[in-house]
Amino acid sequence: MAQALVLNASFEPLSVVSARRAVVLVVREKAELVHSQDEVWRSERLEVQVPTVIRLRRYVRLPYRRRVPLNRRAVFARDLHICQYCGHGAENLDHVVPRSRGGTHTWENVVAACRRCNTRKGDRTPDEAGMGLVVGSPRAPREHGWLLVGLGAPPHPSWHAYLGAAR
Repeated sequence: MAQALVLNASFEPLSVVSARRAVVLVVREKAELVHSQDEVWRSERLEVQVPTVIRLRRYVRLPYRRRVPLNRRAVFARDLHICQYCGHGAENLDHVVPRSRGGTHTWENVVAACRRCNTRKGDRTPDEAGMGLVVGSPRAPREHGWLLVGLGAPPHPSWHAYLGAAR
């Protein structure tokens, strides 16, 4: 199903909703249409373009900054399901500095890895195993990374202007 990015009145990304929910917000005049698809939904008395980006008319204050939780799905989304050692498809998580050697379970120490590389590296650091990271040092997703992880798919092209460099 199609999705729409919801922006605060200040154009800050708030969430992602279904296209149906976005149409309801626009029709009820709680939000305004910023970008739309070529598709139009019709009712007996109304025609509405299907939104991809909407902006709330009133500012919504958020009590906290959202952070991306460190979990399997989020790490695979950050690393694009690619092994960070060989570049093939990833199916495991690997601690760059093994936990048994004092490594932490943080964004900066966890990467996606294929079974072969994870087994080959074992309980060693990448330098000891003669393996390097393809992309470089892992890091936590940036400001709007929580939104991209929740999507599970690439964002609509019209969202890029509002998300910036989220990865």
